[in-house]
Amino acid sequence: MKRIFLFLGFIFLLSVQVQAATVSGGISKVDMNSSNRVVDASTNAPIGNAKISLPKYNFSTYTDEYGAFDIGKIDGTTIMSVEKAGYRPFSLTINNTIASKPMVLGIQKSDISDIVIESDMIHLGDDNYSSHSSGAGTFRLRSSGPFYSKSFVLDSDSLSGKNYLVIGSIIGVDTLMARSMGQNKIVNSYASPPEIFFNGSKIAEIQLNGDNQKIKIPNNLIRANQKNEVTIKAGRNLMQTAYVDYDDIEIANLSILSEN
Repeated sequence: MKRIFLFLGFIFLLSVQVQAATVSGGISKVDMNSSNRVVDASTNAPIGNAKISLPKYNFSTYTDEYGAFDIGKIDGTTIMSVEKAGYRPFSLTINNTIASKPMVLGIQKSDISDIVIESDMIHLGDDNYSSHSSGAGTFRLRSSGPFYSKSFVLDSDSLSGKNYLVIGSIIGVDTLMARSMGQNKIVNSYASPPEIFFNGSKIAEIQLNGDNQKIKIPNNLIRANQKNEVTIKAGRNLMQTAYVDYDDIEIANLSILSEN
């Protein structure tokens, strides 16, 4: 039998069999359904008219009244996104193995304090990458440059709880750790990790490709009722000294979530 384990922060595949996987926040549960479906993560009720997108293939479809959908066959690794009004953006990195088994995707209702920073795909880097990179054959867009910045407002209520920057999915990271985990086929080089800044202060580095990566934002960095800024900088090829060679990455779904 084949079971698919989806780990929070990155995906690692093991060979065991199940009939379906319920995915919510990167965690899988056994489910007996035989078709791909989108359900409410809390009630398990089917969600109709949710948009399913595969940006790599310029493909999109919608769930029916039972939450069911079909994406057909895919080639290699790609990001799948789910959008539905009133729910938090959801994305999942899938491949042939995952897509060949029925998936039940549990999405969570949005909160009034949620902030969607970016729902479109972002490509950072310089469009110069190896065919052995973890992003090879997966990227859909041309690079918009080596960094991305976006401003937004957080109100004073955010200071009473915990706040997180959530990266829905990220691919193309070619760090030493990603290489050691088998996420790419590069032999002789590796890149520094993408860096995450909040209001000019670095709060994290991304070492691995994967889904639903949550990065805590220190409350002392938050400017209540004012503009705040998130910046993501692509890593660099550490073996290239003749010129700056940025690591190409793609990101789907950036949001700010607050928890009391």
